[in-house]
Amino acid sequence: MSKTCQESTFQQLFIELSERLRNYLYYHCGNGETAEDIMQDAFIKLWEHCKKVPPEKAKAFLYRVGHNLFLDIVKHKKVVQKFEAIRTERPGPDTPQFQIEQQEFEERLWKVVSNMTEKNRVVFLMNRLDGMTYAQIADTLDIGVKAVEKRMQKALEAIRTLYPKF
Repeated sequence: MSKTCQESTFQQLFIELSERLRNYLYYHCGNGETAEDIMQDAFIKLWEHCKKVPPEKAKAFLYRVGHNLFLDIVKHKKVVQKFEAIRTERPGPDTPQFQIEQQEFEERLWKVVSNMTEKNRVVFLMNRLDGMTYAQIADTLDIGVKAVEKRMQKALEAIRTLYPKF
């Protein structure tokens, strides 16, 4: 019996990987409930194939299965990404003008983010929201660090369009 089939190992894999996998899937589909469902389905597939997947390959297996499940859901449909504005509580003036400007900026920011290519958006959000390093992103997406750097560069160029004079 593979070590992945041991309940303690499987549970540890779930604790370590579930949140990041869910976030990765959320970046693709733009819906938290859908991402959660796909993440759970991916772990079910891992359990079903635990004899074939050693623990060191579980992360790659989960990400690949999760991505394939996502592609199955959106097959033959154009994906329209909608992101909810993430409100961060920052100290600042409580004036209505400040709040309006902040809301307008967040709307423009998320519009720019949602118009990025999927590859650039995923890298940007994994870095900025999950706090993942370029090396971690490269490992997760199974691409090179240079590819991550290039995608982040393109994402940041898109963000800079919010302030064209800088």
